[in-house]
Amino acid sequence: MHGYDLIVIGGGPAGLAAALAARAGGLREILIVERDIELGGILNQCIHAGFGLEYFKEELTGPEYAGRFIRLLRETDIEVALDSMVVEITPELLVRVIGRDGERTLAAKSIILATGCRERARGPLGIAGTRPAGVITAGTAQRYVNIEGYMPGKCVVILGSGDVGLIMARRLTLEGAKVLACVEIMPKAGGLPRNIVQCLYDYKIPLYLSHCITEICGEKRVEQVRVARVDENRKPIAGSEFAIACDTVLLSVGLIPENELAQAAGIGIDGENIETATPGVFVCGNALHVHDIVDKVTAEAQRAGAAAAAYVKNGGAS
Repeated sequence: MHGYDLIVIGGGPAGLAAALAARAGGLREILIVERDIELGGILNQCIHAGFGLEYFKEELTGPEYAGRFIRLLRETDIEVALDSMVVEITPELLVRVIGRDGERTLAAKSIILATGCRERARGPLGIAGTRPAGVITAGTAQRYVNIEGYMPGKCVVILGSGDVGLIMARRLTLEGAKVLACVEIMPKAGGLPRNIVQCLYDYKIPLYLSHCITEICGEKRVEQVRVARVDENRKPIAGSEFAIACDTVLLSVGLIPENELAQAAGIGIDGENIETATPGVFVCGNALHVHDIVDKVTAEAQRAGAAAAAYVKNGGAS
């Protein structure tokens, strides 16, 4: 069984920064395990500018931001396993990986969970209606357009005002779709103020605050949504409902830290501290808590990498 000083799970911005910081902290045997076929994580599909303003003091696209760390990584001897999925970790710091070379179990002196987050889907929202094609998350739409080259629809309603949804409102408009509305249940938009202005107001896309979608209608494909104003308890107000004809609904209703590996192993994460309840296991980036900008992910991941290096060099003591 091969052993490593550190195994980083996730090759996105958090994993890259954490691995580099651990290498700078003196660790030699480091492995990054990434389930995609290339490093960079979600940044690869974020082709808009706005990244790096804090960390690099200049405006970069997502791929440009990731690319800077990938180039630094290639100057080191850090190992990378792409197209590889970690299916289990244990409190004894064993990592089971399934990848191009089959299944293997690796031993580690420390582990950093940099697994990012996932989008909240329709199910937990409890929206009434049928289940036609055309209901997708904003991140999925972003990948379709920016990486796969597919348009998810022509007439779009966005539920929620998270940053990915706002950015896709602009992106889809620029690609020729008609974004009819952004519907937000809260009295204030959830995304960054600059995205509200640049992605909605600049394109005259209506933003319905204190509103919700009460029903999604359609047989094979979305045909319309029913929208209603909500009261202070976020309950639909009778008589306020109206319909918007559309063929696509994008869900931008929140992100959830992806920490199922830790949960399955009984490893406690409190959402604040990079060190988990299990000695030698650390967590950073959106796997710990959702960040509004990637620069903060980088800073936190560097602290996690330094903490893992100190843990290993101290013989397993924090």
